[in-house]
Amino acid sequence: MARVRLATVWLGGCSGCHMSFLDLDEWLFDLAAQVDLVYSPLMDSKDYPEKVDVVLVEGAIANTDHLELIHIVRARSRILISFGDCAVTGNVTALRNPLGQVESVLQRCYIEAAHVNGQIPTAPGIVPPLLDQVTPLHSQVAVDVYLPGCPPPANYIRAVIEALLVGEPPHLTGQQIKFG
Repeated sequence: MARVRLATVWLGGCSGCHMSFLDLDEWLFDLAAQVDLVYSPLMDSKDYPEKVDVVLVEGAIANTDHLELIHIVRARSRILISFGDCAVTGNVTALRNPLGQVESVLQRCYIEAAHVNGQIPTAPGIVPPLLDQVTPLHSQVAVDVYLPGCPPPANYIRAVIEALLVGEPPHLTGQQIKFG
């Protein structure tokens, strides 16, 4: 039996979901025995691979890099998990949406709030172009599993992954995961 190819992705968010993933503590050793981690901000991987079985995607879609990556991730992954409230709803990352157009947000952040030498970064590769609106994953791609929480508790993450590892859909009801 082939090992499950697992990936995690970090888009527009705080990395709290990945920190909660690390809170799986000793179970991470059991997980490592069952999967191949093929892509993650926890490792030095540059290109999202083909044929990923399960991917946890943290964060909202806030810039052009996120938009490009989420389409690649969806095309190359069998099961996509919207991982945490930013991925599920936009959450804190989307708080910039009511602030208006991208130019006014950049002006406020880089010029008005600067203490010294305020300027908007314009060199290529410094700041990816922001999208007009921050959006949750399902606004751009199909999502297979929603795992809410800010961040989701480690035991919820484990319950979802354990179910998927044995080929069962996770049992999610409202805000609670049904164990067993």
